[in-house]
Amino acid sequence: MSRLAGLRCLHCGTRAPAWPAPPACPACRSPEFAANLVCEYEDHGLDTEGFRRLAAGRRAADRPGGPAPADPSGVWRFAPLLPDVAAPVTLGEGDTPLTPLRRLGSEIGLPHLWLKDESQNPTWSFKDRLCSVAVSVAAAHGAPGVVAASTGNHGASTAAYAARAGLPCAIFATPTAPATIRTLMQAYGAMVVIVPTTEDRWRMVGAVVELWGWFPTTNTILPPAGSTPYGLEGYKTIAYEIAAALEWSAPDVMVIPVSNGDGLIGIWRGFQEMLALGVIDRTPVLVAAEPYPAYADALLDPPHRLRTVPRSESAAFNVGTGAPTYQGLLALRESEGSAIVVDDAATLAFQRRLAATEGIYAEASSVISVAAAARLAAGGQIAPGARVVCLSTSSGLKDPGVTAASLPQVPVIEPDLGALGRALAETYGFTASRC
Repeated sequence: MSRLAGLRCLHCGTRAPAWPAPPACPACRSPEFAANLVCEYEDHGLDTEGFRRLAAGRRAADRPGGPAPADPSGVWRFAPLLPDVAAPVTLGEGDTPLTPLRRLGSEIGLPHLWLKDESQNPTWSFKDRLCSVAVSVAAAHGAPGVVAASTGNHGASTAAYAARAGLPCAIFATPTAPATIRTLMQAYGAMVVIVPTTEDRWRMVGAVVELWGWFPTTNTILPPAGSTPYGLEGYKTIAYEIAAALEWSAPDVMVIPVSNGDGLIGIWRGFQEMLALGVIDRTPVLVAAEPYPAYADALLDPPHRLRTVPRSESAAFNVGTGAPTYQGLLALRESEGSAIVVDDAATLAFQRRLAATEGIYAEASSVISVAAAARLAAGGQIAPGARVVCLSTSSGLKDPGVTAASLPQVPVIEPDLGALGRALAETYGFTASRC
């Protein structure tokens, strides 16, 4: 098992004790800039073969009676590379499929296209990886409660893992949070409270952390630095699983929906660790997919500057940030990557297209990665022979209303084949023929 030696600033290298994590690097932080901290470990004793043996553990579903402590599955099979906890708070997260998109990939000029489908996690999103690790650390240190700011998947996942750990949970959301998500959070036992703005959410989380001593799974400050460093470690396992599925190689390009950049930096750290261990021989180029140009514009600025862009309502509400983080920008710069803006029309078109061609219904905030890959391929920015992985962060069932608004009204007909033919032609453009 790993030993967490301490925390390190991504920007200036300043080190901090392993617990508790400050909301950002205290040496770098200013009214205009904040940099997150990441975990550093004592020697884990792993080499290439040792790492591959970890990844070869059986899935919990393949083991009678479920996971056993001696043979963990999913995220926790990689415990030597995660914060050390005696009893992980787990719901069986991880081991999600890397699904080849053969039909859609051929249509958009990317015959080697895969989707890492994180909707197969316990609360249907990749946030379960972060929250399992984060809440495990919180429980191990005796935190009296868990708190988060979220309008979507992060809140639902935090609530579920807090419930699993037996800890009270408060979630601050904005009025735009979909009813389905609020229901999920409350069903898991969270105390959901609405505040006016995104910035108000972070302020309230910070106040609860300071005055009540509760553990935050999300960002707590302005400008945002990102989520808890312990939780970021859970995202490393996405990279581990992708490399294992690709027979110990990295994709050429990985496209990731981006908000606070937690997934970007976590996945990037995972690929970097495997490169250092000799598990893979190169790392992928990372591409951030976003609904407006927070990261695209910030990549043009000096590395130590963070600026915001105007926000508007977006179907991809889970990744609709106007405030980029240093950690997300760092991952893009170090991987020699880029950021691409995808509008709602393209995102919703690909949501329907992915579901209709591949049988995968991803939420708009997830399928934005596929739409981004298609745009890059069309512009010649991804070569036709490149191996491309798109991250799908959650299920479309988290917000079915946004999909329904883009679909035709279901026709109501008399039970007659003539009426059926007319309805199918008028509504769906389909003409039936005899077999």
